Amino acid sequence: MGRGPRRVAAAPAAELVPGFEPESPLEEALAADPVLREGWAWGEPREGHPEGPVGEHVGHLLETIDEWAEPEPLRSELRFIALVHDSLKYRVRNLLPKTGDNHHAKRARHYAEAHTSDERLLAVIELHDRPYSIWRRMRRTGRDQDHALDAMLERIPDHDLLMKFVELDGSTEGKHSEPVEWLRGELARR
Repeated sequence: MGRGPRRVAAAPAAELVPGFEPESPLEEALAADPVLREGWAWGEPREGHPEGPVGEHVGHLLETIDEWAEPEPLRSELRFIALVHDSLKYRVRNLLPKTGDNHHAKRARHYAEAHTSDERLLAVIELHDRPYSIWRRMRRTGRDQDHALDAMLERIPDHDLLMKFVELDGSTEGKHSEPVEWLRGELARR
């Protein structure tokens, strides 16, 4: 799935992530990293991601961050999370359960740990899809999932940053607003 490694190595970051121009030495390092570049190239249109490659999704997120005009340091934090959050999907082993170290977000967190020790950012990268999973289980079973949500929130040092990124990630084509609204309501209730 996606483009092959040779094409990735030669492709400029802006080709893999439309509109991406590195804005810091950290972003320059990310743009030059073949691991991340391969991750941005990976993917075909699928449920939740009709745009196909991860880089297309990331490009949409970066564009939305610009539209939101967030102040620093929030803007740079959201950009970092967006650039990394889904970029290790290509390394998930499909024959194994997509949990623990074989989950794309856990792999992304491990990758991000080489670039930051900020637990706020690392926790959001690792757990960015968890609210959707909790919401989906609640809808499927008809039972509240307070215990699962509480356990997740205990691991997140910055609930506002999580909410902002979930809103950002959920703003792209193919995503549903109900899980975002549910999380917003649950955070307000707590």
